[in-house]
Amino acid sequence: MNQRRPRRAAPRPPEGTPARSELARMARSGLADAARVARWADTALGPGRGSATADGKATLSDATADQAARELGLTAAKVRADWDTARLAGLVEVHGDSARPGWRLRAWNRDDSAVLRGWVALFDAWSLAHPEPDGQEPAAVAEVISAMPQVLSFLQLSAGPVPVAQLLDLLEQRVTELRTERCEVPYGPRLEPGTPQSPPSAPLTDAAADTPLAPLLDWALHALASVGALTCGDGHATLTPLGSWAVWVKLEQICVAAQSPAGNIEQSAEDMLRGCAQLRPNAARAEYRAWLAARPVGSAVAELLAGARGEDALLRGLAFEALRVVGAPAEPDVRAVLDEPTLRPYALLWLAEHDGADPEDAHEVLTRQEATWLWVDTAAAVADHGEAPLLVRHLESAVQATVPALLDEVRAVGHPRTVQVLVALAAAHPDPALAKAVRRAAFQVHTGGS
Repeated sequence: MNQRRPRRAAPRPPEGTPARSELARMARSGLADAARVARWADTALGPGRGSATADGKATLSDATADQAARELGLTAAKVRADWDTARLAGLVEVHGDSARPGWRLRAWNRDDSAVLRGWVALFDAWSLAHPEPDGQEPAAVAEVISAMPQVLSFLQLSAGPVPVAQLLDLLEQRVTELRTERCEVPYGPRLEPGTPQSPPSAPLTDAAADTPLAPLLDWALHALASVGALTCGDGHATLTPLGSWAVWVKLEQICVAAQSPAGNIEQSAEDMLRGCAQLRPNAARAEYRAWLAARPVGSAVAELLAGARGEDALLRGLAFEALRVVGAPAEPDVRAVLDEPTLRPYALLWLAEHDGADPEDAHEVLTRQEATWLWVDTAAAVADHGEAPLLVRHLESAVQATVPALLDEVRAVGHPRTVQVLVALAAAHPDPALAKAVRRAAFQVHTGGS
């Protein structure tokens, strides 16, 4: 039972892949213009110096774009393009109407890993970096985005130019598979013969089914070329060294997840988080990365937040740990849940750490009431999934100086699991007097007494 699983040997990239230092040099070169605009924003748009936007959104205001164009000797259109690239690569972050440098920009000249992570973030966001042409059917666009990882994998395995016509055949096959899976794969428990079934999934819209895929493949290839992942010409597409390396990294992440004890890569967010609950932090983060690599960022973030809204407090905490792995692309969605009482304390801590706060000091952004609510929620997770000694030790993390003060504020905060938490704590605590006080508090919460 105590035997350790053999450690998987560190995988090596395919033969001919440049060294990491050379890949980082390529990424720095490709992102040089974006880094230049990000450094300008750091100087010109910091707190008290200027506004990045007119409406609190990430799009540069006309005045700011014109100012940057004058000072950098560029056109306003070029500034906007480089600004968008810098945001997608995590080189600059917008908070309200001010901009600040991302941590990757601070480490740009000394940390190859930070540079490569920034480029991979841009690679993951290729469909945002080069939006689809107007007038395309949204469902068909979504299908092509979902199918492109298989196209990229084929390009990576081919290790050379591939005819676009061949890629179109592969894309059409993969889109057909996606449509079949969506319409025919049952979800939930199997029903016995003769049992009434739910209505089938809504059929694909005629517009999406009739949309020719060749123009969308052309868009996808040019979008990937615009971020430096491949080159197109003479009816062929070829991955760049950076693109080939990034696809290999993501394939490796999927392989690691497939070989993990839980095998979480194909699970829903909730099941994946449950599968990671017993893993050590580093192993769990590897699972999160692999799970995320197999999905579009937007839908993955939405699924994680949906899991965090459930009744299991453990999954709530784990969901935000997975969102920490997502990083900057998750910020708008995390900020959007600040008005949800159940998620607000977790979101505030996430945003504080994202903004550069030390994780040990991030709790200072919480009000006393929010900190108490989070204490109860964490205690609920421990009570449901941990052992009694952990729940007793959890008392030490409370912001209140005394147990009576903690009980008073716990009763007032209104967490739906308050009674269960207090009952579990009373049962676990070895001090009879303290256990009695906690039971009394639980009874008062249960009865609504004082």
